[in-house]
Parts: sequence; C-alpha cells; structure tokens
Amino acid sequence: MVDKKRTSKRATIPDNFESLEGFWQFWDKHSTADYEDVMEEVDLEMDISSDKAYFAVAKDVLTELRKEARHQGVSTSTLINLWLQEKVAQTSQHHPA
Repeated sequence: MVDKKRTSKRATIPDNFESLEGFWQFWDKHSTADYEDVMEEVDLEMDISSDKAYFAVAKDVLTELRKEARHQGVSTSTLINLWLQEKVAQTSQHHPA
C-alpha cells in the first residue's frame, strides 16, 4: 500500500539527470524507501567472483576524487588505480625488493 504522507512530501525524481553529480546529489538527499511505489522489480544474475579488492574511502576524499576524475575525463576507479600504480612505482624505486 502507498503511504500518502510519504508520496505527498517527496521530491519528484527527474526524468533525466543533467549529470552524474546531479544523480548522486539527488539520492544522497532522498531515500529509495520513499519511492518503492515507482520502482520496478528486476531479475538479476551476478557473478561475484572477481580479482578486484574493495576498500572504504572517506566521503570527503571520494568527493574530491570524483571531481578530479571528471576534470581529467576518466572514471573515479581509473583515477584511483592510476594514482595507486604511480605510488607503488615510486615506492618500489625507493625500496627495491
């Protein structure tokens, strides 16, 4: 059942976000729980085996990383990996195996 109090106070989801930043800002300020009545159920299969590792990043650091990635025209993930590769290479030069 749709909660009338929730639907009357919620913001309308934009048909198209002008940017990924706009998308993030919208969902940082709104709960998906308030929009369950407009969501569609989907079937999803996922292969969770991966050679990648995931790490927590402080929100303020992530915000700056996203800005820099957009400035450089790459994904945030690509920027992080490039910077980590550079740091590892620098460290390897100072501390050979």
